[in-house]
Amino acid sequence: MRHILTALVLGVTILLASGGGGYAQDFQKGLKAYNKGDYATALREWRPLAEQGNAGAQFNLGFMYENGLGVPQDDKEAVNWYRKSAEQGYADAQYNLGNMYRQGLGVPQDDKEAVNWYRKSAEQGNANAQYNLGLMYQGGLGALQDDVYAHMWFNIAASNGHDDARIARHLVAKRMTTEQLTEAQKLARECVRKNYKDC
Repeated sequence: MRHILTALVLGVTILLASGGGGYAQDFQKGLKAYNKGDYATALREWRPLAEQGNAGAQFNLGFMYENGLGVPQDDKEAVNWYRKSAEQGYADAQYNLGNMYRQGLGVPQDDKEAVNWYRKSAEQGNANAQYNLGLMYQGGLGALQDDVYAHMWFNIAASNGHDDARIARHLVAKRMTTEQLTEAQKLARECVRKNYKDC
């Protein structure tokens, strides 16, 4: 699978499934079926919720289509469901939509659009999106190449438990001046203080 979905991620979406006892029950039935590998039942429970606008169910359908779980693998359909969820502010969908744009899966490859979706997710504290933003700044992909901002995002992602970000932060620091490192650390502190907004 290109993007790993854990029971934890699906479990978190239960919180978004509220909107009535029936929604939560149907979502829970879908989650239980998904965790047993019964993707047909999960799909049957989640599709009506997704069609009614439930962001968690929309994200889950996107993941199922992206990975061909209980449905034929279809990147365009995955993007469709991820976008619906992402536009409602669902951080994991924003991150996955960024990945789809970055890799050109179901949409034309577009690094600027990937940065846009990664940023939205990163601003909500998604460590994977924060790490990927660092990679985009480091490589000058969809954003101007900037080691200071790359280090800043790697530092933030590392502080949120992303192990690869720790390694990336160390590697980019090797080519930075003392002044650049000081600036990157200052920006990271300010970004955390602002709760990742407008960084």
